[in-house]
Amino acid sequence: MMIIDKNIEKYCINYKSTVSQALKKLNSNNSKIVFVTDNNNKLKGSLSDGDIRRWLIKKTNPNLSSEIKYLTNNNPFSIKDNNFDTSKDYFIQNKIEVIPIINSQKKIKFFIKQEFESLKIGNKIISINNPTFIIAEIGNNHNGDIKLAKELIIKSKEAGADCVKFQMRNMKELYKNYDSIDKNKEDLGSQYVLGLLEKYQLDDNSILKLMEFSSKNNIIPLCTPFDEESLKTLIKYGVDAIKIASADLNNHDLLISASRSNKPIICSTGMSTEDEIINSINILKNEGASYSMLHCNSTYPAPFKDINLQYLKRLSELSSSVVGYSGHERGISVPIAAVTLGARIIEKHITINKNMEGNDHKVSILPEEFRDMVGNIRNVEESLGDENIKKISQGELINREVLSKSLFINTNLKKGQVIKSKYIYTSGPGKGLPPYYKKDLIGKIAKRDFKENDNFFLSDLENKFIFKPMNYKFKLKWGYPVRFHDINDLYNISKPDILEIHLSFKDLDVNFDEILFDKYDSDLIVHSPEQFDKDLILDLCSFDIKKRKLSIKQMKKVINLVKKIKQRFNNYNDKILLITNVGGYSYDKNFNSKEIKKLEINLLKSLDELKDDEVEIIPQTMPPYPWHFGGQSIHNLFLDPKQISDFCKKNGYRVCFDISHSALFCNNKNIHFENFIKKISKHVAHLHISDALGVDGEGLEIGDGEINFIDLSYDLKKLFNKISFIPEVWQGHKNEGSGFWKALNYLYKNKIV
Repeated sequence: MMIIDKNIEKYCINYKSTVSQALKKLNSNNSKIVFVTDNNNKLKGSLSDGDIRRWLIKKTNPNLSSEIKYLTNNNPFSIKDNNFDTSKDYFIQNKIEVIPIINSQKKIKFFIKQEFESLKIGNKIISINNPTFIIAEIGNNHNGDIKLAKELIIKSKEAGADCVKFQMRNMKELYKNYDSIDKNKEDLGSQYVLGLLEKYQLDDNSILKLMEFSSKNNIIPLCTPFDEESLKTLIKYGVDAIKIASADLNNHDLLISASRSNKPIICSTGMSTEDEIINSINILKNEGASYSMLHCNSTYPAPFKDINLQYLKRLSELSSSVVGYSGHERGISVPIAAVTLGARIIEKHITINKNMEGNDHKVSILPEEFRDMVGNIRNVEESLGDENIKKISQGELINREVLSKSLFINTNLKKGQVIKSKYIYTSGPGKGLPPYYKKDLIGKIAKRDFKENDNFFLSDLENKFIFKPMNYKFKLKWGYPVRFHDINDLYNISKPDILEIHLSFKDLDVNFDEILFDKYDSDLIVHSPEQFDKDLILDLCSFDIKKRKLSIKQMKKVINLVKKIKQRFNNYNDKILLITNVGGYSYDKNFNSKEIKKLEINLLKSLDELKDDEVEIIPQTMPPYPWHFGGQSIHNLFLDPKQISDFCKKNGYRVCFDISHSALFCNNKNIHFENFIKKISKHVAHLHISDALGVDGEGLEIGDGEINFIDLSYDLKKLFNKISFIPEVWQGHKNEGSGFWKALNYLYKNKIV
């Protein structure tokens, strides 16, 4: 379906705008593209989210304040207003979603878009951009037992289904001569089906009561009418949508009656030819129905070789609407695969016993199988992404630094001297410029002094401002994170109120007397290692007692080191704050509330063993999906604000509030971030400040994520007193700490804290 959109501002951006402004525009219009115009709305170019992603990947330290003219496609696709009728062909041939229509002076008049229709069933929107609508087909698998039917409803809800579906038949309406049929003379197939229906068909009133029971248990009830009288009964009841079975796709009278109910219609297409499918689609279109077609093979069970999932693409073209799949095959793999091909409705039969009488039971899946299917469909939905974008994830960036290579200098070099080819070598890790920049470096004049084995950075190539520290005067005590290997270099550049030393497990065995100055005119905070030797991820909550004991042992080593090095620092607290990711992670699913309570009990036991008069352990608020050893885990503790507040209030602990981590949790759970902050504010001992993006983009430079720090500043200044903060920006230490200075400069100039 093609629609006209005259809201030009929605898709246009001025050619003098920045990359950051373009990203915000892309995020707001949900069309993956903006069109670059001059002050008179004349088309100058286009900029897609893919263009920006590719630009970001090429840049080691991308500046989102760069003007978009450096990224713009100067030959954008457009159609002149006198050729407007040809636009449909361009949509189909070029997979274009939005096209500007321009006049002879290249001024944009309006935009045209291609959109597929969506359906709304109950409180669910079904479209290509929404989660798959999953129907648990109960049908007659209740075998005439109301109690069993209710059990199947509850099991379907617990398995993650959005909807349960029944079947309604008026036997005398369906079979006009039903009372006079001699079942003994019917074909074997008819004898079998009629026999089952006589035994197990529930009356209309019972089905309506089951639908009411479903609604009360927060799962949408639907029902397939097999005749006009059943359809009338369901419409009178007020069903949210109507399901038409494959057997009735060619029953045009029933289709017309269903369409005139003004209810959304879902049609299965099993047993039908393409011409028959097209005829039914045309009827639905002519009646103005909101509908979806489900690809289906009506054999029980359906052989895999006959399913032909690829037809989903064709069905989508024919219907110009959202499509789905109704499955009668064995197992759960085919519905999952159907989602990858565009199915946004999945219907699958559910049973509690595949050996019960009835031909549907053997093609049904058990509740635990249904749960696995739903979980896998949700995973597939999340993994599908965008065919036009190749994005490097946060985890990949971490691994890229560890595993890839970058450019280094093999000699000392003074500012103003020429960088020669013989001075440049390639080595791991990949902290600086990628090796393909070598040719660009050769012959450049050094803009800074280099020490032997220093990395080259993008700032060594570009005429780009390098951030330097200012003379900060914050309301809160401020500092920045350091490692043993860079603490002195950064301290010589800027002397903060506090230094937060981030330890690695190897730091526990170094001779710090050879590293640290005799005295630092700063207070000390320490961040415990999270990852230890032999693949141990610190977990003071673990259900595995051996892992928990080993974690306690390692933490005791950390505490001993803290007590030794504290003599080199001032200490404005009675105790040194020791920030710790206390554990509570999993790999395949989130823990339930009972398991989380057990985690808290285990944590308290561990913390009791670690109590020390000189050190205060403060758990860190966590992201929903942290990165461990280059892969992603699932966190379960110190995420939810109520759990954090209750734990601290009851047990007398404080936390390190990591703004980036908690913003990701709020994004994941759709929680208002300001409410999160207010709920935990009384229990915060220290702040980590950085930006966040999505559900796992943590530790970003301020301005590269989604957090509005200007809006946040009111709560930060109002709620936090007499605590400290650092900018915990990933890779902020590079290039003499320029990432830290950039963040601190922003926070200072905008009076955020």
